[in-house]
Amino acid sequence: MTARIFSKLILSLVAVLAFALIAVDYLVTQRVEHAFFDQLRQELAEKARTVALMLPQQESEFDRLAKATGARVSWVDATGRVLGESDGDPAAMENHSARPEIAAAIKGQVGSSLRLSPTLGVRLFYVAIPYRGGALRLAVPAAAIDAQVHAIRNEVLLSTALAFLPLVILAAVFSRYVSGRMGAIIEFTRQLAEGNFRARLPGSSRGVLGLLSAKLNETSEKLEFMLDRLETEHTELEKLENIRKDFVINVSHELRTPLASIQGYTETLLDGAIHDPVNNLKFLNIIRQNAERLARLTADLLTLSRVELGQQEFKFASYYVNRILTDNLDGMRPIAARRGIQLVLDPVEPENAEVFCDAEAVHQILTNLLDNAIKYTPDGGTVTVGARQRGTPGEAPGGPAGRVEFFVRDTGSGIPADDLPRLFERFYRVDKARSRALGGTGLGLAIVKHLARSQNGEVRVESQVDKGSTFFVTLPVQDLGTAGGAPDQTLVQRELTT
Repeated sequence: MTARIFSKLILSLVAVLAFALIAVDYLVTQRVEHAFFDQLRQELAEKARTVALMLPQQESEFDRLAKATGARVSWVDATGRVLGESDGDPAAMENHSARPEIAAAIKGQVGSSLRLSPTLGVRLFYVAIPYRGGALRLAVPAAAIDAQVHAIRNEVLLSTALAFLPLVILAAVFSRYVSGRMGAIIEFTRQLAEGNFRARLPGSSRGVLGLLSAKLNETSEKLEFMLDRLETEHTELEKLENIRKDFVINVSHELRTPLASIQGYTETLLDGAIHDPVNNLKFLNIIRQNAERLARLTADLLTLSRVELGQQEFKFASYYVNRILTDNLDGMRPIAARRGIQLVLDPVEPENAEVFCDAEAVHQILTNLLDNAIKYTPDGGTVTVGARQRGTPGEAPGGPAGRVEFFVRDTGSGIPADDLPRLFERFYRVDKARSRALGGTGLGLAIVKHLARSQNGEVRVESQVDKGSTFFVTLPVQDLGTAGGAPDQTLVQRELTT
């Protein structure tokens, strides 16, 4: 490609130089001929005047005058009749009144003309002056003038060609450079057309080609950015589509089991088991349990959907951490007591430590974590609920950028390390059979994660098999949108008492 561009540029340059050389040749030839004929006209006019002074005494000596002047000598009267001629018989010649130079001389002017002589058959340059009412004319062959003009023309063309030679060399260097740059740009655009948006033009230069290269590189960078973004979005869409498919499959599966159970036992009762005093209440209890399971699943799905779509309304305020922990423990103690599980409070220090959050959301987070801990803790075990203050490096734990870390620790069977990364996914269960038997929907921990993130919080878990698990939820101490602002104690007290 570079060689083709170079060849075209050189050929174009040669064509321009050839045209310029032709133009120079034409203009120089015209100017030189014009200059020579002007000079020759003056010389012949002077010779004609000299001959006119000698002609009255020597009218019959036209041959000698022609040899002396080196020109053909003619005398024509006012009517155009040739009276004397050095190169022919005057009586045999035609009338010359129509000759341009003769007509001008008869009118009293110096006339001249370049044409083919019908008498001699060669091109002659004629100059005529007024003489005795007629004209005295001198003529010389044009071949000598043509030879001189040709010699000057050759010298000019040679000089011009030599002057063009450095230009040809400079143009060749320039063409080589331009063809190289253009070849690189064409190759670059070819790669762009093939989808290689990571291609870049090498080096940088000034001028139009440098600006073009810079703009093409900018275009390539933008295209690469857009391509990467589209690929990322495509990947995300694929992930979302997979999540949607998994969600539909999981929801269908979760709904199918209790619905099948309700339908089966309802049909059994309708077929006559309703009159069986031994099994009818048992079947009704199973139907009620599955209906409750469907209700819990529906409620959890609605909650999770509202949080994920940003439709959940939060009422943020500052709350005492220990008060939140106590309220949640009091609500879960009856459930834990049925299985002899001890609920232990590990309060935060100081006693009046606060957290900026939505109380209902935090209550649901701790309730879900406590419910899971109680379900998976053996009878007679212990579940500990507490909180710790955490600060940024170099800052006191209770500072404006500090956080409160809630935790729920159980003495259950623990979670295998391979399951920890997926623990907060929707419908993910470590032990699916046991989870369904305990009435879990598989959405509790996913709700915990989304509720925490909606409050600028984080969740994590630590667990060892046969040693129990600890779930952590970290929330900010103050509103992150009002950096450094002190909490409104009136608002705190009002929220705590309502």
